[in-house]
Amino acid sequence: MVAGSAARRAAVVLSAIGPELAAKVYEHLSEEEIEQVTLDLAQAEHLPSAERLDVLNSFCADVGTQSLFSMGITYAQSVLERALGVQRSREMLRRVTEATAPRPFAGLTALDPAQLAALLSGEHPQTIALVLSHLDPSAAAIVLRSLSPQDQGEVAERVATMERTNPALISSVAEILERKTSALFGTDLSRTGGVDVVVGMLNQVDRSTERGILTSMEALDPDLADEIRRRMFLFEDFRQVDDRSIQQIIRAADQHDVVLALKAASDEIAQLFFRNMSQRMADVIGDDLRALGPTRVRDVEAAQQRIVALARRLEESGEVILGDSPGDVLQ
Repeated sequence: MVAGSAARRAAVVLSAIGPELAAKVYEHLSEEEIEQVTLDLAQAEHLPSAERLDVLNSFCADVGTQSLFSMGITYAQSVLERALGVQRSREMLRRVTEATAPRPFAGLTALDPAQLAALLSGEHPQTIALVLSHLDPSAAAIVLRSLSPQDQGEVAERVATMERTNPALISSVAEILERKTSALFGTDLSRTGGVDVVVGMLNQVDRSTERGILTSMEALDPDLADEIRRRMFLFEDFRQVDDRSIQQIIRAADQHDVVLALKAASDEIAQLFFRNMSQRMADVIGDDLRALGPTRVRDVEAAQQRIVALARRLEESGEVILGDSPGDVLQ
């Protein structure tokens, strides 16, 4: 097992002997060992020269010039491709890059979303937008829901139009917020925000919050609001989906969710679902609907959102197509 400082020493030696020899060394390591060494190899360029030379002198006395060093992520890629092939090397480098990449606002991710909402209360909408663009959509949705209706729209609009932010600014804002966290609860550009981030957040909030945000954004930027609506898939959008895909979704969905979802569905959507069920299932669903009685709107909307989320997962796995029009599908 190559671990800790041993992996770092191995990385320094591999960086000096060249890709061809390094690849031969990799052939004698396990995949776990390769990943550990590559993690250090990708960071080797940041090691002090004295440390690199000390390591090399213990292996090879005739290494004495800095020109022998060829380090960093590009070198790591060259070694990995020779040892593992292009496809496996790309996957391993992806894991290594994710492990070594700085995580903006990492100190805030430990907070409960409700605490984070309290922390951001009173902050400028641009600051809130910057933080939300780095959060998981489910956590960002909770924070977004805690804002006033006016602020919700403005923050969502700022996230959607945010493209690149100076890392120094991100670090400065993160440092200020982390100091505030401690008080309350004991150049390259980094990509942040964008329409996809807003869509991810809106897909996590309840329907009334979603409508309020889009209405507010409509007043700020009608074209942007329309683009976000186009990228979102709602329960009523199943009218655009082909029968085969609807059948797949019905088979995979929880039957109780189907009953709840159809409780408030339009006649068109209800007929679409019923005609894609077996007669036996249609009879059961129909009986359950008639026996359901008064139901809370939020329960119906939650069921619809679960079916939409299921449909998206099935689309990602290639089992269904949620196309906007027949032109999206090749027959």
